[in-house]
Amino acid sequence: MLNPAAPPADRWLEAEALTATAFAPFGDVIDLDGAPPGRAGQDINQGHARRYDDLAALDLAGASGQARLSLFHARPRELPLRLRLLQRHPLGSQAFLPLSGRPWLVVVAPADARPDLARLRCFRVAPGQGVNYRAGVWHHPLIALQAPSDFLVIDRAGPGDNCDEFELAAPILWTRG
Repeated sequence: MLNPAAPPADRWLEAEALTATAFAPFGDVIDLDGAPPGRAGQDINQGHARRYDDLAALDLAGASGQARLSLFHARPRELPLRLRLLQRHPLGSQAFLPLSGRPWLVVVAPADARPDLARLRCFRVAPGQGVNYRAGVWHHPLIALQAPSDFLVIDRAGPGDNCDEFELAAPILWTRG
């Protein structure tokens, strides 16, 4: 949560653990431990694999869109982290699934015409957890922490302007926490 009492140049964002309940206003947490009831998995491939379906509400087909599968290679951010920009994708959801097994950060604000910085939240994402941002949710670009990290990304491709950016008037800082 953002410390509203701090002056704008010294605003510090505190990180909280990522849980499905805390992240629900912004989208879905993707992990096997938190699989919703009824999605606990089923054995396939003669019992050599377990399949988990519908772990996130992907929203990709609106306005003549289609699913796009990408790999992102993220370089770690320098600490203390200075948040200077938020972005949103109004025409579709965007899912990030880590491949490198390292913790990372997610910074989000509710979907609205402009980000409400008083409602900005930061989540520590544990290794093995992914997120799916709902369409229109404001978020900071990908934040790798310890070392270069790879992510599988599922988002919308298609016509229309699907990336809005909002530059912060003063940076918001994050260190460890």
